[in-house]
Amino acid sequence: MPAANPSLETEHPVPVMRKGFARRALRLAGPYWHSERKWQVRGATALLLALTIAQVALTVWTNYWHRELFDALEERSVSGVLVQVGMFALIFALTLAVTAAHLMVKRWLQLDWRRWLTDRVIGHWMARGRHYRLLFTAGEHDNPDGRIAEDIRIVTETTIALAHTLVYSLLVLGMFIDILWQVSGSVHLPGTEIHVSGYLVWLAFLYAGIGTVLGWSFGRPLVRSTNALQTAEADFRFGLARAREHSEAIALMHGEPMERSGAARRFVRIALQWYRQSRAYMGIVAFSTGYGALLPVFPILVAAPQYIAGVMSLGVLMQAAQAFQRLTSALSWPVDNLGDMARTRASADRVLSLYEDMQRLDAEARAPDGNRIALAHDARARIRIKNLCIADPEGRILLEHLDLEIRRGERVLVAGDPAVTSSLFKVIGGLWPWGRGHVQLPDKDCIQFMPQRPFLPEGTLRQALCYPQPPDAFGNEAVLRALECSGSGWLAPRLDEHDNWEQALPLRAQQRLGFARVLLLRPAWILLEEATDAFDPRGERIILEMLQHELPSSAMLTISFHSGLDALHHRKIVLNRLTEERFLFEGKRENGSSPH
Repeated sequence: MPAANPSLETEHPVPVMRKGFARRALRLAGPYWHSERKWQVRGATALLLALTIAQVALTVWTNYWHRELFDALEERSVSGVLVQVGMFALIFALTLAVTAAHLMVKRWLQLDWRRWLTDRVIGHWMARGRHYRLLFTAGEHDNPDGRIAEDIRIVTETTIALAHTLVYSLLVLGMFIDILWQVSGSVHLPGTEIHVSGYLVWLAFLYAGIGTVLGWSFGRPLVRSTNALQTAEADFRFGLARAREHSEAIALMHGEPMERSGAARRFVRIALQWYRQSRAYMGIVAFSTGYGALLPVFPILVAAPQYIAGVMSLGVLMQAAQAFQRLTSALSWPVDNLGDMARTRASADRVLSLYEDMQRLDAEARAPDGNRIALAHDARARIRIKNLCIADPEGRILLEHLDLEIRRGERVLVAGDPAVTSSLFKVIGGLWPWGRGHVQLPDKDCIQFMPQRPFLPEGTLRQALCYPQPPDAFGNEAVLRALECSGSGWLAPRLDEHDNWEQALPLRAQQRLGFARVLLLRPAWILLEEATDAFDPRGERIILEMLQHELPSSAMLTISFHSGLDALHHRKIVLNRLTEERFLFEGKRENGSSPH
């Protein structure tokens, strides 16, 4: 039935569509049919096509069965009717079997394609710090989690479903044009000598064409109102999620009345768009109801003169009516699936934008560019920084002309401007390419970064402690000793408990677990970014002395703004921010705006 799909829009904003969509989509998703499991994939695709053909064959068989049944009824033949009852039982059983098999194969293919594409996109996203660098890069890649979890699901599920219905409709179109042409015969146009052969076929095209035009006209307001409603719903969910994230601050400031008021305002916008959508529904529902009610009657009415004149039997009349319905349904495929096609296109473009922006990051990193920090690894046990200039993503210079060499076993305290010190650590971590200069690093597997708040994934405490290694990578004795040395021995009985440790433990306990993790991994290079700021001066000194005692040959760079730590380090460097505003780029920044 030619009605617009109200699910045209997702909760995400629709990106601007780029050119060459088909080519871009094939470059991303096409390799699935050439992957390591290509024969399974191709086999499932071929089986799905065969089952679709079987569905069409059963539909054609059903159409001829209608003809035989009504001819038997017209002849009042009991034996003929009983034969057709048995035939229907066979058709029914085969239809159930084919439909069930088709569903299982289709859903397997949908899930397997989704798994493959999800693995591919996540593999790019969670590598080389791309998930972090994208935060500072211009482009169409907001909410990458939603693009991976939701948009990939929509693309894979809906594309396969659309492909199936398209193939089905094309096969039905080819089969039922022939059937309807044969049973239509010809009709004489009154007042002329013209005889129109297959007139029901022409009427089917006319009926479907008029329905498509009217369905599109009535459906456009519904699409617009649905889009507006989805936006209002997303705003409402965002407000509630933000209140949940900041619940402590809201409670301490007694801001509940303001939050309730804001939620009420956002819900009023939902109600407004709901009523607009309801008015749009009235038009499309009225049209769809009339179109659907007329469809089974219209071919019988136009073919009735042929039956009355004795040109066709009752069975042929009913066969023609059903063939007419099948043909018009096939012709209505574009408008029936307009919403799904638009939604799939929008979701696919969101996934493509994310994937292509990650590729662009890599291309920029490989390209020779004087406004990118050159990062290299070698076998020498040192960190060497030469003529380093650090800028922010807009090109604003934070620090320049930094030369520094740190050898294995050295302890270096880093102080100064927090924005500069933090950026330096991200440069060493390969997350901050903006700037100029050269940085030579030892083997990256020898370097461990410990941020202010260590990441503790949900799961058992043992899993959180051993991250990013699996929990069985370390013996129980080593784990217990790491806990004891870091002052976290009281957590030993909870090693195999499941919890959200970032919420269950205070920041100081989380930082101690971070140091326990360092003791387990035993890296040659340790970078601490305000990793002891939750400690008092005495506790900070004790934990750093412990680290020196346990890992005497490891180099350590410590960002800290606490006093009294100089004696625990071989030297101290102070990194201050430029007092004057200068930019890396001549004339314009990367985003195209002019520097001030």
